[in-house]
Parts: sequence; C-alpha cells; structure tokens
Amino acid sequence: MDSRPIPSEISRANLHDLRIVWKDGHQSTYPARYLRLRCPCAGCVDEWTGRRVLKSADVSEDVVPTSLQLVGRYALRVHWSDSHSHGIYTFEFLRDLCPCADCESSAQESEGLEASD
Repeated sequence: MDSRPIPSEISRANLHDLRIVWKDGHQSTYPARYLRLRCPCAGCVDEWTGRRVLKSADVSEDVVPTSLQLVGRYALRVHWSDSHSHGIYTFEFLRDLCPCADCESSAQESEGLEASD
C-alpha cells in the first residue's frame, strides 16, 4: 500500500491561503505567508547546510499565491505575488508542514520520542 500523502483537492481557502484536502480526509489550510516563508528552493535554503537563508523581514505580510501548478504527481509549484516561483513543494513536505493543531501536537509528540531515544 502506498503511504505517500496524496491530495484529493487543492484550492484557495480564502483570498490568501491554500487549502488541501488529502485522500485520507485530513484538511490542511496553509496561511500564505507561512507557506512562502517555508519555500524549499535553493534561493531560500542553503543547499549545502540546509540552513534557511530567507529572512522573515524579506517577505511581505500580504504575499499571496497568484497561481498554482502541479509538478508531476508529487508536488506543487506556487507562483507568489512577490514574483518568487522557484520552490517545488512536494506533497510529503506540505503534509509535514500542516499547521493544524492535530498535526502540530503529533509533531511535538514525535520530537519528544526522538529526544528520549
């Protein structure tokens, strides 16, 4: 069985935010700026160290996605109002980024388990 996260619907949650309904029924709503600040491209994350080089101050509070483009069957490219469009957000990455309370508490529990190992 394939355990990769697969979206069944990708849409706008409102004027600014992105909403994904996953095949397992989970719904993720990503505030636009939250998602833009987590862009995984080489211009936003150092390729060698993995250190984020994009600074919060460099991203406008009112940044919005202007268009979405599927990349194969595994990712989404977001074109942003600040003209940035280099990041490819894999579905796995997006699912891991889900900011909902359930996912955040699961991530904290996982981190706690890893720290005690």
